[in-house]
This record gives sequence, structure tokens and C-alpha cells, in this order.
Amino acid sequence: MANRTVTRADLYEAVYSRVGLSRTESAALVELILKEICDCLERGEIVKLSSFGSFIVRSKSERVGRNPKTGVEAPIKPRQVMVFKPSNVLKARINGLTIDDEEE
Repeated sequence: MANRTVTRADLYEAVYSRVGLSRTESAALVELILKEICDCLERGEIVKLSSFGSFIVRSKSERVGRNPKTGVEAPIKPRQVMVFKPSNVLKARINGLTIDDEEE
């Protein structure tokens, strides 16, 4: 398994080589898609991409945490966290299976 990080530039290049748009148009398209996803999440909407997964913003309430080095308790403020839940199709692809294989 490769320890490679996919960057925005890699996404631009993938769109450029596969779709046939110019490099500038490919970059603009990728940026537009990412902006729309971010805007939806910022509004608290769930972003669900079929056969890929869902991005969900969840609220975490205030709680008491502990410093692992000193053991001192400290309050952790309430906050929003983003969660990604992969689809069954994506999970199967990652594990080298098809959906039919998973059901057996």
C-alpha cells in the first residue's frame, strides 16, 4: 500500500487528463466542487456522495478531559467536528471485494 498523499494539484491533473478541460478550467472545476462541499458543511448540511460516503458535522458537548502527561483535568469546550462515513461500496473497494462478495 502506497503512503502517497493526493493533493489538490493531483486532482486538477486528474481532471485535466481524463476530462479534457484546460488546466485552468480543471483547477476551477475542482475548486468549485470543494467550495460547494465546504459551504454545505458550514451550513450544517450532510454531504452524501453515492458510492463514496457521507460527510457529517456533529456537535460535541462540553466534557472534562485529562492531560495525559500530568493527569490534570481540564474542561474541553463544546465544538463541531466533521465525520466521514464511507459507503459500503467504498469499504468493499478498499478491501478488494465487490458488494456481492461482502454479502456471502
